Amino acid sequence: MNSHHDTMGMDSYHEAMDNVENGDSKSLMNKGLSKGRTPQNVSSSILRKKSDPVLVSKVRFKMLRQFLANLQEVILGTKIAVLFPAIPLAIVADFYNFGRPWIFALSLLGLAPLAERVSFLTEQIAYFTGPTVGGLLNATCGNATELIIALFALRQNKIHVVKYSLLGSILSNLLLVLGTSLLCGGLANIKKEQRYDRKQADVNSLLLLLGLLCHLLPLMFRYASGIETSTAVYTLQLSRASSIVMLIAYVAYIFFQLKTHRELFDSQEDDEEDEKAVIGFWGAFTWLVGMTLIIAVLSEYVVGTIEAASDSWGISVSFISIILLPIVGNAAEHAGSIIFAFKNKLDISLGVALGSASQISMFVVPLSVVVAWTMGIDMDLDFSLLETGCLAFTIIVTAFTLQDGTSHYMKGIVLFLCYIVIGACFFVHKIPVKQPST
Repeated sequence: MNSHHDTMGMDSYHEAMDNVENGDSKSLMNKGLSKGRTPQNVSSSILRKKSDPVLVSKVRFKMLRQFLANLQEVILGTKIAVLFPAIPLAIVADFYNFGRPWIFALSLLGLAPLAERVSFLTEQIAYFTGPTVGGLLNATCGNATELIIALFALRQNKIHVVKYSLLGSILSNLLLVLGTSLLCGGLANIKKEQRYDRKQADVNSLLLLLGLLCHLLPLMFRYASGIETSTAVYTLQLSRASSIVMLIAYVAYIFFQLKTHRELFDSQEDDEEDEKAVIGFWGAFTWLVGMTLIIAVLSEYVVGTIEAASDSWGISVSFISIILLPIVGNAAEHAGSIIFAFKNKLDISLGVALGSASQISMFVVPLSVVVAWTMGIDMDLDFSLLETGCLAFTIIVTAFTLQDGTSHYMKGIVLFLCYIVIGACFFVHKIPVKQPST
């Protein structure tokens, strides 16, 4: 009976994946959001592949059969499973003291499939917890990789790595992911009018502008006080107060999205049968804990070897943190966003790019400041003039790009070229890393 139920669950899951290929994006998002899924989950699902239950159906012992089925679904259920061997290779490289740049590169590659699998597992848990708890879980774990890297960097007192990596995640989502999605979608649908729902874009743009204000104030306060005046204490106090405000705004956004204005995010609810989970609750929870622990191990490797990789490759830490880390860490989610844009499903692509950027800006960044506060580490929201300027222009250009509810490839070209210019800027930015002066 259980075997029959598992097979039906897998069939419904595979049918849902076929609907991803051929169905309507708005309907797909609505069905997903009704179960607490986010556009990031829907985007990552495009890189999942069908697993053959026949491979484990001949196993005689029930528990072993169930474990092997879960193992097959979790490990082999993604098209980037080929990167999983990088995880044990990174651990072996660290154990035998191989070159630290090799440890960094292998750890970075290993994080890509882990990030996609965390998205899959949180989605599976959401089937059992309901839409509200599932939505909260996805909102918390949506950028788990960036958050874990930030926490380990804080533990090693590498505040510059925290700031660079989180800034890079925002820039990557708004310029690279959104830009390539609009570019590819525009070229693939050049004779069609591409439209998207502006409501979500407007809400996320407002959040990003609020976050930008909280970043600008400490910087402007430092310059307005004069170079000769010591402002470190006041800048730190302002940053901590602003971080609390940002977290309050993010909580309000989650309540807005999941409760009071759910219709803005999942209107036109579909009456079709809901998808079913392919893994049980405790199985998904156990795998999620295990994956998170592995991400923690690899994140510690990345943080501990980033300077060695910078010296070995002749690339600045700022370029590695702002450009390379976000690209590789969220490759699966980003690729899914671009594929959906090819299919003229821009609502999902925008939900991925803007949702992730808002989550990093309004949740992960202020949470890092608060955690550093509890650890006795002085981290503020002053990201320096160059970094904050890049963030400001990125948010402003993105807001102008999305103001009319239509898209074409020229918008994608502009956003993508903005990312290229910023990447070139940090590639030549080889000023020695130091803590912000007072």
